[in-house]
Amino acid sequence: MKLILADDHTLFRDGLALLLKAHYADYEIWEGDGLDAALAEAQMHPDADVALLDLQMPGMDGVQGIRRFVALYPKLPLIILTGAEELQQIQDVLAAGASGFIPKSSTSAVMLSAIQLVLSGGTYIPPQLLSSASVHAHAPASSSIRERAQTQLTERQMQVLRLLAAGKPNKAICRELNIEEGTVKAHIAAIFRVLDVVNRTEAATVARETGLLE
Repeated sequence: MKLILADDHTLFRDGLALLLKAHYADYEIWEGDGLDAALAEAQMHPDADVALLDLQMPGMDGVQGIRRFVALYPKLPLIILTGAEELQQIQDVLAAGASGFIPKSSTSAVMLSAIQLVLSGGTYIPPQLLSSASVHAHAPASSSIRERAQTQLTERQMQVLRLLAAGKPNKAICRELNIEEGTVKAHIAAIFRVLDVVNRTEAATVARETGLLE
């Protein structure tokens, strides 16, 4: 496990570092207290497995910091740590390119599971918030969603959506479409934004309900 951890609260950062060290035998961590420090560590350590960044720290400027990090290091999975637990914020974070959203109120077991999920290519969303998002995403399909998708999603994004709905992970989509993983993530973020969903399952459900996959 090689991890970049950036948070301006030293106590939280030290506690999470100790937690990770206790659960991973081969463990390296590079720490920072802001976005610029995280970007510097990512540049110095291209073999990092995952980055965990606080959403509210120097340099982040909300989701703008996420977009900046993802644009520079599209192949490095990014997990956002935050004290907030709002559905809209989750949607904004994932649409910006993050692979996970972990509230700081989460238990140590949840944090470890979330990291493992992201490392395996998945996207982590807090269960207590996922239920709320599901209600939103499973509302009756409207023609406006289909029309918006048909006008705003490119043909390539529609190809990604079809493969996503078929259960293909990012690496498989890369192989089938012969594109980089960072490009796949960018397309998926656009799909989430247009369909107004927060994860792959909801994207597939909405796409089917609106007839986009016909």
